Order: sequence, then C-alpha cells, then structure tokens
Amino acid sequence: MEANSRWVALTAVAPVAWGTNYYVTHEFLPTDRPLYGAALRALPAGLVLLALARRRPHGVWWWRSAVLGLLNVSVFFVLVYAASQLLPTSVASTVMAASPLTMMLIAWSLVAERPGAAHLTGAAIGLAGVCLMLFTGAEGVSVPGVLASGGAMLVSAFGHILTKRWNAGGAVLASTAWQLTAGALFLLPVAAAVEGPPPALSASALLAFAYVSVVATALAFTVWFAGLRHLPSGTVGLIGLLNPVTGVLLGTVVAGEALTVRQLCGLGLVLLGVALGRPGRPRPAPRAVPATCNAP
Repeated sequence: MEANSRWVALTAVAPVAWGTNYYVTHEFLPTDRPLYGAALRALPAGLVLLALARRRPHGVWWWRSAVLGLLNVSVFFVLVYAASQLLPTSVASTVMAASPLTMMLIAWSLVAERPGAAHLTGAAIGLAGVCLMLFTGAEGVSVPGVLASGGAMLVSAFGHILTKRWNAGGAVLASTAWQLTAGALFLLPVAAAVEGPPPALSASALLAFAYVSVVATALAFTVWFAGLRHLPSGTVGLIGLLNPVTGVLLGTVVAGEALTVRQLCGLGLVLLGVALGRPGRPRPAPRAVPATCNAP
C-alpha cells in the first residue's frame, strides 16, 4: 500500500508538469511553428534521456520505438498544439478529460485490465468536475479543433497503453528516450519542408524550451510511463485529471484570475475522482486450515 502511494505521488508529477506546459507555451514560445515547436520540445528531452540511459534500441525495439514515437510524440504534440490554437482552453480541456475512461477501455482490450467500479465512478466524477471548472459555454466552437482535441486524446490513450503492454518488465528510462528521439526525428524533416527554416528564438524562448523539454517532457513522460508500469491504467488515467486542475490553479496564482465557487466545487469533484482511483489495500490471503486425520 505504501509503495502504491509513492507511485501515485510520483506519477502525479507528470500531469502537474503538463498543466504548467500550457502556460509556458502560450506565454513564451512561438505560436506559428507547431511542427518545430513539437520537435524542439521532444529532441532535447530524448537526447538527455539517451545520455542518462546509455542504451540504444535492440531487436523489436527499433520498430516499437518508431511506432510509439509517432503516436506519443509526433502526432500527439502536433494535435495538442492545433487544438490549443483552434479551441478555447475550456473546451479543449473538457475533451481531453475523457482520457481516463478511454484509457480504461483500451487497457481492457490490450492488457486485459478490466476497469473496476471505483475507477469508472472516479472517471465520471472527474469528468463532471472538469466540465464544472472549465466549460464556459463559449460560442463559435471550431469543429476541426474538437476533432484535433479528440484525436489527441485517442492517440495518447492508445499510445500510452501500448507502451505499458510492450514495456512490461523493460527499462522505462531507455524506452522513453527512444520514443522521444524517434518522434522528433519524424518531425524535423516535415517541419523543414512545411515551415521552412527554424525560428529565431529569444533568450526567454530558449529558457522556456528548456523547461518544456526537460521538465514537462523528459521528466514528465518518464514518471508517467513508470506509473503505467507499476499501477493500474485506470489509476494513472485518473491521476491525469490533475492536468486541468493545475491549469486553473496556475491561472489563479500567476495570472491573478479569480477562483469562483463553481471552480472550487469542480476542483473538489476532480480530486474525489482521483482519490477513487487509488489502488486499495490488497486483501490478505485466507489462512490455510490444517488438514485433520479422521482415522478410525
């Protein structure tokens, strides 16, 4: 139980870091270069982890790294950028909040993890809390934006569960490094062909990219995949609801936005949903009853 609690706390670092990533990207990074933005986020992170892991792919991990890098990095990063540009943050976050339920259903089919009642209830309560916090009824919602956000949610859920299936018993640090590097290498030639030369970056943009790459990507993805290896997928998916919570709290602390009663109620529902997904204490095995001899 204590070990599970430690893994829950460690895994929570990822959605908190991803929640701060929205603010840093919006405030400091170029908004017209999504392909370069995704590549410059992934490549340094992959190289840092490669230097730490000191391992290269072997055997089936050459093509597995390519598949996971395409899903979890290349496609996901670009779709998230498109959704953030086309949709209000409230709508994009609400669509992504369906990720826990999606992860549970995919895990059921790919890794035979049948979702429990507590996980399903937690997902429903957490989604309701996110809607209460973020949905503002904004008009003029972009259909392509909704499709991009929904696509990002589906791609990441499938890619993360596929990582769990393929990396059972494997080295999390090395496989994360391979994914990030492969995803960046897919993006770079496409970015050069579509967006031209790399953008000129100011000192603040370079520092922002350093944070996004090291903290919100290298560290976040490593602890996220480690959590997927040690915890049920439903638990990890519900921990991901801390992402929009972080966004709301960051807006309150940094941007001076008012925290309304409705947002506080939504925050409470999200935290309740996350709590319902915590792994319970395993039941003790029944004590063996000594055999008796009834000899005549």
